[in-house]
Amino acid sequence: MMKGMSQALVWYVSYGSNMSRDRLACYLQGGRPPGAFVTYPGARDTALPSAEMGIELPGSIYFAGRSTVWGGGGMAFYDHHVPGPAPAKAYLITAEQFADVADQEMNRPPSADNPLETLASELPVGSTHSVGPGGYETLLVLDRRDSIPMVTFTAPHGSDAVTHRTPNEAYLSMLRRGVDEIKAVAEVGTSAEIGSVSEIKGGAESRRPAAAQV
Repeated sequence: MMKGMSQALVWYVSYGSNMSRDRLACYLQGGRPPGAFVTYPGARDTALPSAEMGIELPGSIYFAGRSTVWGGGGMAFYDHHVPGPAPAKAYLITAEQFADVADQEMNRPPSADNPLETLASELPVGSTHSVGPGGYETLLVLDRRDSIPMVTFTAPHGSDAVTHRTPNEAYLSMLRRGVDEIKAVAEVGTSAEIGSVSEIKGGAESRRPAAAQV
């Protein structure tokens, strides 16, 4: 880690292909995931997560948009208003790395200008904050574990606001790999459940169920 980089920690809660630790490693250390069409530059801090755990979210995952990374199929988004649960995995990384992952999700190189780096640590549990209109530019502060914020990013709208699209098989394969890792983690007794995520503010309370499941 270079001198001056942020040391603040967050639990990054991933619900999509980043549930696979090898896929997340491409965002942190650079590289191209199997089956993808994009090579990532990696984060400014290339250290791998210092811990991970399986998480059960009370919301649902839906697939929408058109992925340039996976050849045109839908991408995973999280809607915390739709009944769940949904599998997810939390990684202990720095707030700076979290912002760098978000930048690369939006097809941008990592930048010190991303406000998610400070917002992830400063906003209270239950907060939502959009830093842009993009699909992965809305921050959700889900909970805290040992005083460390548990955060994720998703679209600014709910699942009923967009047309759903089936993901490509390569993308689904990566999600399944991540779910298998979560099951393996849970078997050794390190899974957790987030209850306070249902208290997140904003948006309508009635949403239709997600169109697809992992």
